[in-house]
Amino acid sequence: MIEVKNLKKSFDGKEVLKGISTTYEPGKTNLIIGQSGSGKTVMLKTLLGVHEPDSGQILFDGKDFAALDPNEKRNLRTEMGMVFQGSALFDSMNVEENIGFPLKMFTNKTNAEIKDRVQEVIDRVKLIDANKKMPSEISGGMQKRVAIARAIVNNPKYLFCDEPNSGLDPKTSIVIDELIQEITHEYNITTVINTHDMNSVLQIGEHIVFLKDGELVWEGNSIEIMQTDNEDIVDFVYSSELLKEIRKFHTNK
Repeated sequence: MIEVKNLKKSFDGKEVLKGISTTYEPGKTNLIIGQSGSGKTVMLKTLLGVHEPDSGQILFDGKDFAALDPNEKRNLRTEMGMVFQGSALFDSMNVEENIGFPLKMFTNKTNAEIKDRVQEVIDRVKLIDANKKMPSEISGGMQKRVAIARAIVNNPKYLFCDEPNSGLDPKTSIVIDELIQEITHEYNITTVINTHDMNSVLQIGEHIVFLKDGELVWEGNSIEIMQTDNEDIVDFVYSSELLKEIRKFHTNK
């Protein structure tokens, strides 16, 4: 569980996060949504420890990140997995080597143990016949699977995803969404996803926070977001005529 309490962050005198409070529970896909400039990327980076908050608290299973000593922070970071927007695979490493990299960096596992664990997650994310291929030799969807496998190879308690569907076609995006949700449920991970993909919101939005100008202005799930009268949400989510018709169907049920 991650608890966020009255989180504030400014850059050059401009307040970007304005006292945000929320809770991200394990075993759920927790989404952060909002327009460009709303603060969602800063929010994610602050959760990751890339940015230090000006005030407020971030508690990881009751532990205040700011109060931890450097060694404790380092240990906590080994419990975090990250799926980057562009996958961020190492071009000079094949699929196996990319996935095994965190184990070599942060554990004392033997080469045999690393090989076994890497194969486990390769099988789990259904990367077929890709072990020895280079990132340039596989599709964008497969690259994303590699990124997910690398993020979970060290059995993280917390999984962070930054625009995981960026650059993917709609069909592949749905597959990646479902994979992230399955892994979240299966391993009871606290998963936080920064996204602008409304298909993701409607498909896997088990807990959603909507940011506007650095404030949390709405919180709920994918069902509630279809029925809300919040004008900010309506303007943001129902930007197409198709989605407006879907909303009418749900609100009239």
